[in-house]
Amino acid sequence: MRDDEILKLIKLAHTAIWAVMAAAIVVIPVAAICGRFRLASWLTALVVAECVVLGLNHGRCPLTYLAAKFTADREANFDIHLPRWIALNNKLIFGSLFVAGELVLLWRWLAR
Repeated sequence: MRDDEILKLIKLAHTAIWAVMAAAIVVIPVAAICGRFRLASWLTALVVAECVVLGLNHGRCPLTYLAAKFTADREANFDIHLPRWIALNNKLIFGSLFVAGELVLLWRWLAR
């Protein structure tokens, strides 16, 4: 396989994983509001596991390191199919949404 083909596969996998994580973050407060605390807890555990992986890799996804082997490009989105501004601000955007979702989850759990 050529380097550009391998990079495309890495970007596709990275984007798919990102989409699952982003969806989990968005669904947590919805699940909490609907009283689906078990679902919200599983999604929280999934996101926390991803945070551990990122933390163990100096704040970067392991796929970023892998993708870097197949291109000299180092734009913020060289390893994922996202607009540059989202790739640049991904942790801020989804970190804030995660914290807000967790606060909603805590509020609904205490209110039940």
